[in-house]
Amino acid sequence: MRLSELLEYDSIVVQCHDNPDADALASGYGVYTYLKDRGKDVRFVYGGRFLIQKSNLVLMVTELEIPIEHVDALEAPELLVTVDCQYGEGNVTKFDAGTVAVIDHHQVSRDLPALNEVRSNLGACSTVVRELLQLEEIDINDDKTLATALYYGLLTDTNNFTEISHPLDKDLRDDAAFDRSLLVRFRNANLSLRELEIAGAALMNYHYHEEHRFAVAMAEPCDPNILGMISDLMLEVDTVDTCLVYSVLPFGVKISVRSCVKEVKASELAEFITEGIGSGGGHLEKAGGFIQMELLEKAMSRLDGSQGGDAGNGDGDMQNGVSGRIRKYLLDRMEEYFDGVQILYAKDYAIDMDGMAEYAKKKIPLGYVEAARVFPVGTRVCIRTLEGDLDVRISEDLYIMIGIRGEVYPNDRAKFERSYDRLDVPYVFSGEYPPVVKDVMEGRNVSLIPYAKRCISSGEVHIYARELERRVKVFTAWDEEKYMLGKAGDYLAARTDDLHDIYVIEGNIFHRTYEKTGG
Repeated sequence: MRLSELLEYDSIVVQCHDNPDADALASGYGVYTYLKDRGKDVRFVYGGRFLIQKSNLVLMVTELEIPIEHVDALEAPELLVTVDCQYGEGNVTKFDAGTVAVIDHHQVSRDLPALNEVRSNLGACSTVVRELLQLEEIDINDDKTLATALYYGLLTDTNNFTEISHPLDKDLRDDAAFDRSLLVRFRNANLSLRELEIAGAALMNYHYHEEHRFAVAMAEPCDPNILGMISDLMLEVDTVDTCLVYSVLPFGVKISVRSCVKEVKASELAEFITEGIGSGGGHLEKAGGFIQMELLEKAMSRLDGSQGGDAGNGDGDMQNGVSGRIRKYLLDRMEEYFDGVQILYAKDYAIDMDGMAEYAKKKIPLGYVEAARVFPVGTRVCIRTLEGDLDVRISEDLYIMIGIRGEVYPNDRAKFERSYDRLDVPYVFSGEYPPVVKDVMEGRNVSLIPYAKRCISSGEVHIYARELERRVKVFTAWDEEKYMLGKAGDYLAARTDDLHDIYVIEGNIFHRTYEKTGG
């Protein structure tokens, strides 16, 4: 959906969820501004029993002059646009309308109207709205108030940017020309005495798993940043390597995850906890996510409501009912995460050849970029892709490969020339997010695509590979600090000429790029 499709309606109401947070206010304001500037009769509203009271949100509405109204009833408009929520969900008052549109970033839990833009892989609805505005050739930095609102919406909904993984979220974080003095005021009006009490209570009531050295605690409903503060403090305990802090809300569960060991990426753990029932992500050490209550209840349906294991330090009030079932579910998922994975350190690992077969790369076109043609040698750059950010320093021999799905990985000249034949034609990108190089010092973005050419495998490099039946973390020989994650259906691979060059290939990519040899 494009915002311009909404312009055929004249009477329009933009609605965010009840008890709006900063992301709801920002994204709703972005849609409202677009429609208002185009002469539409538009209102920005929210329903529910409670007025906006949190100090940072009151300050945000006042200082940015966001024209939001609290309403108990609404005369049916021609068009109702729900933003940061989905029409008919439990966290948004249902108003009648001639036509309904949905703009959101949460998991889809019900049928959507024809007019919808739901991006569940993004960290905030503010990013969705920024992308919709860009499609209409609108630069948010032309309006400092709007840029400040969207930046703050992303910041708060991703726990101070610790939960972002999608490059579009990172682009908003890096590109927004926001009012720094206002952001300082917003961020320093974030903690109330009541929230201080919530943090203290959560830290006094926790579950600790001695074998896996993780802790889990529940906090009363609070701002996501408070969850992050609690988990930061919990991770400072000498026997805690990983922690999960969560808060049960009427419409879902907000989680905050922390890790201080390289064997657990906080972002990956958050994705595992929320898989199929919400969304999660972030950084290596800090991450978080949100679980939708409807989907969680379905996932918990197999549970009988009984308490789950020993619950140390006074959390007996969570033993029964919904809270107890949620607690048991999260503890079970944490244990499943640690029990269900094999960790391999490729540099020292003697790979088991049982079940391995020999494969060669198919002769399919890929993309490559000679990095020194894009930036001067010695430049430190960040290559931003869907798979994450890759920090490299430009050298004469650095080649950047672009795979069949748009995945990006570094190569050197010698290996490239041994493994690929050049095709003297431009590379055509067809993925979701074209890879971008950011000059770390200057902060400018450069797309790789205009510099990319096509190449094809020479067939000289062979691998041994086998399909995975369980999760595997591989610390490769070229990066001993960050692991590659393989899931059931992916492939564990090793070069035939170097059995310590072990890595993971996604299942769908493997079948498209490799074929079994007669070896």
